Amino acid sequence: MTISTASAVLRTVDDLRGPAGRLEALLNSGSPDANFAALVCHPHPMGGGTMHNKVVYHAMKAFQGLGLPVLRFNFRGTGLSEGEHDHGRGERDDVRAALDWLEREFRRPLLFAGFSFGANVGLHVCCGDARVRGLVGLGVPVHAEGRDYHYEFLRSCAQPKLFVSGTRDQYGPMEKVEAAVDLAPEPKELVWVADADHFFAGKLDEVRAAMTAWTEKEFSPLIRS
Repeated sequence: MTISTASAVLRTVDDLRGPAGRLEALLNSGSPDANFAALVCHPHPMGGGTMHNKVVYHAMKAFQGLGLPVLRFNFRGTGLSEGEHDHGRGERDDVRAALDWLEREFRRPLLFAGFSFGANVGLHVCCGDARVRGLVGLGVPVHAEGRDYHYEFLRSCAQPKLFVSGTRDQYGPMEKVEAAVDLAPEPKELVWVADADHFFAGKLDEVRAAMTAWTEKEFSPLIRS
């Protein structure tokens, strides 16, 4: 059951800056009594990924539907964000800048979700960060468009973790995703969306439902009563 219906207020964030310059960002407002705030990261910009990606949008709506304020931003060199794409290295600093902004703005624990490239980069940063209490990896990639993604860092990732992937993900075959998830200690959960490809085409409601159920289970109460 959804805990709260959040405000639909959306505002542009003008003061989010990383080492490469200003980062274009949007904040979807939540309940003023929310116990958490959330960050969502987008897929690879070289493949057209931005904060307006459909999976990113549905991840945001899952968190916002539970009453949480949610920040999305464009990585360096994407959209109106300054700087140049840095193949996942500098983008980790962009994630750190976004976490710092959320901490200053809300002064409450954080949750993270990322899709594809955004999952890999964001998990790298958020694993072990005491401010981030829970992690969601959507469409975790293993090999995509000539790029290999590695997950040895998950061995030290003690926070609660949710992984959601499609059984027909062309960039994350089931056995390779399972091997990556196996590296991570408990608590963790892996949800397979039947017949879904990497982009969860036609299956986004199932992704959103999985995120909502896991977040309610792990972090209730999400809003102060």
